[in-house]
Amino acid sequence: MSLFRKFFGSINPASDEDKANESNESFTESNKSIDEIFIFNFKKNGGKFLYCENLEEVKEQFENILEENDWFESKVLCYNPDLFSILDDNKLDYSKSADPKFLYATCENLIADEGSILFSSKQIKQNKPHELPANIIILATTSQIIGAKSDLLSVIKKKYETDYPTNITTIKYFEKAKEEDFTQYGSTAKNLYLLLLEDL
Repeated sequence: MSLFRKFFGSINPASDEDKANESNESFTESNKSIDEIFIFNFKKNGGKFLYCENLEEVKEQFENILEENDWFESKVLCYNPDLFSILDDNKLDYSKSADPKFLYATCENLIADEGSILFSSKQIKQNKPHELPANIIILATTSQIIGAKSDLLSVIKKKYETDYPTNITTIKYFEKAKEEDFTQYGSTAKNLYLLLLEDL
């Protein structure tokens, strides 16, 4: 069963308030899968989640994002050559020019318990989060979801074995706090779209 169907299920005629209460209760239970927990926390943090069953849907959703924001023929920050073809198809300039409209990247992992996205030098070089564009589009897969930050070290060691990446950082907030929130002190909110590709 796909992640999309598991998470959104069938249509329920209950009121929005009932749904919200059920949703909050259900995510306190320990029997929920990490993909469901990630999506819940990611959306709670203000992230925009777009589920894709295949690469054709990734391309379609990517173009929808461009259209929604009027980003066609814009400058883009992208360090991954594997992502250049979709940028070429949409006439986007990724030639390291100044003032890019958005960052297009992959990530190391998606962290379920806090709904955050983990990056390293492999995706963002030595840039700190505040140095990245305000708008970000991330392409990730369902197999990249991990339970908690405490799992990161073992996951990275297993993935890279010797050539460990540097500049390991997370982005957790995807919209500006509506009021002063000390938990966001020192963090930079990003307008972030996640293209999540089913690969399990």
